[in-house]
Amino acid sequence: MSDAPQRVGRRERNKREKLDRITAAARELFAEHGVDEVTTQQVAERADVGTGTLFLYAKTKGDLLLLAQNSSYADALEQGRAAAEAASDTLDAVMAVVRPVVECNRKQIDNGRTYLREMVFGDPEEPGRRAALALADQTEEAIAAALARDPRVEPGTAPTLARVVSAVMFLSMAAALNIDRGVEEIIEEIGGQVRALLPR
Repeated sequence: MSDAPQRVGRRERNKREKLDRITAAARELFAEHGVDEVTTQQVAERADVGTGTLFLYAKTKGDLLLLAQNSSYADALEQGRAAAEAASDTLDAVMAVVRPVVECNRKQIDNGRTYLREMVFGDPEEPGRRAALALADQTEEAIAAALARDPRVEPGTAPTLARVVSAVMFLSMAAALNIDRGVEEIIEEIGGQVRALLPR
């Protein structure tokens, strides 16, 4: 049995290239105009694919948004993990994970709120939603890792605390009350609640 990587066939490469074009087109159009103002036809035209082809990759506009946002969210999470590793204080480490996720979500507020709604209420079997839910789990794991480094956090409680922090973060980003609030205000709100959760 060979350890050499298997070559990807032409058909698979073409599928991957189309998916990449569709994802890039959706990301660009949603950033420019907001998810509500963009049609699937516009995404197909920008990606240079037919609408029938587009629907093979994303059945709804919500699916397109998940495709577009998931890659940005994954990048934000990696940035947060790296920053958390460098933080010496527990609150700073937790907020280092949270900050880039909030910044990613607030780049286009309507898109960010729609993304969260699609993630929570959509079909969990749809690949984009599965990926989004996996990213939410990875966010909790990164927060738990930051909490577990603190000797004041009892063994085994870090995942539970991380679940609470994650819930606070997602609610703060999604709340209608916070629509007009900027990143720093959202971060401050989340930070205050996280501070109250940490052992003294």
